[in-house]
Amino acid sequence: MTRYVLTLEDNADFEPWREMARAALQRAVLPEALDWRIRGGETDLFGQITDNGDGLEALTAVPVVKTVTLRASCLALLRDMLCHSDPARFALAYRIAWRVQGNPHLPEVATDADIARARQMVRQNRQDCHKMMAFVRFREQPVPQREGQGGERRRFLAWFEPQHHILERIAPFFAKRFTDMDWIILTPRGSICWDGKDLAYSSEPCEQPELDDGFGELWDTYYASTFNPARVRTKAMRREMPGRYWKNLPETRLIPQLVAGAEVRVRTMAEQELQPAPAFHERLRSREQLPAEPMLDTTETLEGLAAQIRTCTACPLHCSATQAVVGEGPADARIMVVGEQPGDQEDLAGRPFVGPAGQLLHKALGEAGVDRGALYLTNAVKHFRFRLQGRRRIHQSPDVGHVAACRPWLEQEIALVRPKLIVSLGATALRALDGPGMAMADVRGTSWTVGTGENAVRRLALAHPSWLLRLGEGAQGNAERRNFSKGLTRLREFLDQPGT
Repeated sequence: MTRYVLTLEDNADFEPWREMARAALQRAVLPEALDWRIRGGETDLFGQITDNGDGLEALTAVPVVKTVTLRASCLALLRDMLCHSDPARFALAYRIAWRVQGNPHLPEVATDADIARARQMVRQNRQDCHKMMAFVRFREQPVPQREGQGGERRRFLAWFEPQHHILERIAPFFAKRFTDMDWIILTPRGSICWDGKDLAYSSEPCEQPELDDGFGELWDTYYASTFNPARVRTKAMRREMPGRYWKNLPETRLIPQLVAGAEVRVRTMAEQELQPAPAFHERLRSREQLPAEPMLDTTETLEGLAAQIRTCTACPLHCSATQAVVGEGPADARIMVVGEQPGDQEDLAGRPFVGPAGQLLHKALGEAGVDRGALYLTNAVKHFRFRLQGRRRIHQSPDVGHVAACRPWLEQEIALVRPKLIVSLGATALRALDGPGMAMADVRGTSWTVGTGENAVRRLALAHPSWLLRLGEGAQGNAERRNFSKGLTRLREFLDQPGT
């Protein structure tokens, strides 16, 4: 069996390996017939590399016998694993590519030894990326003064020692995160550089420079002041910050003495007299003792009711929301539109239906020939419920307790406005108006009458605009938008009827 020696640089990316692997696969070369080497790495037992000339040149001289295809998922796995520093990665990647030819679903078999090793490499690469994002420490460097030029960008330098060949992969993160300054990250595996316009990568190994920006003492003071002696976990610190990262962080020389004094500091903290919690913390801790429903005072105007709603503490939502969002529209409006709760933009603006869902509603009303100013717009729940995702506030549907706490406000709004048609948008509004016995899926797009005589009120159930936004532009989304617009035309017909 002819053997071919294929040599790659240690920091070779996916494309050089892909070229060699494709040539071998097209010629049906068995994995055992390929000897993948790293240039400048280990040789054979006798210090010699024996082959029949240049490996790739000799390989391409063999006639092509078949066409090779790899699924995108397999290519992604191989691309991710080849960032690893294991010298055996090239041979493993080819073995997987060879086996996939007869079993396209092989990358999905987690118990396969080759796939398990490849996935382990991918995890280790990602961990290395995470460590680099966490432990790179930039230090500012002086910028040369240029005659006649001002407003020079600041320049920073950093040193890091990654385990694997992740620089090209991690470079876009730093370019996006630190786009307003010039920086260079030096490593033993190469360097990445950003000048505000271009992101450059070099595979040339770097030597660790002497870095001093004059802020070392200030940083040590800050770190020592934030060190929590009550939460010292030395095993976790060693696991999450191994020695190769530890040695390059200046504050780590303080850690031994901070850990040594942790027990005394914890005892001192425990002996200190308790201080009252800040007002905001007290407000949060008192949520369990909040009243079960709002304290309603008799009022005959929407302005008076709005003033009461803005001071509502009937449920915990008021603790985190910016403000209560009260209803808006004519006091004698013949149509009331009830939504679920304020969104992020409504919470900030203090007005209902001004965010993306409100804009969709406004557009649909215009297409239906309905003046938004003729409607009274409100929500079943008056405060915004959300969860934090980074700095973003992600909408969360209110639960039964929130709806129950706000129901007296909604009932008072209906009593003051006395609408002849109430439109519920979404399941939460339907539940607030009619209780849990009516399912949105059964009544969406339909209307009915509640009460008799002068107290009769028409009801109309429609989808909430935010649901339509989540459906997107697909077939279902377009169909539901048409149903929504068709439902809104009933509002125009209602307004056009005499005596309503």
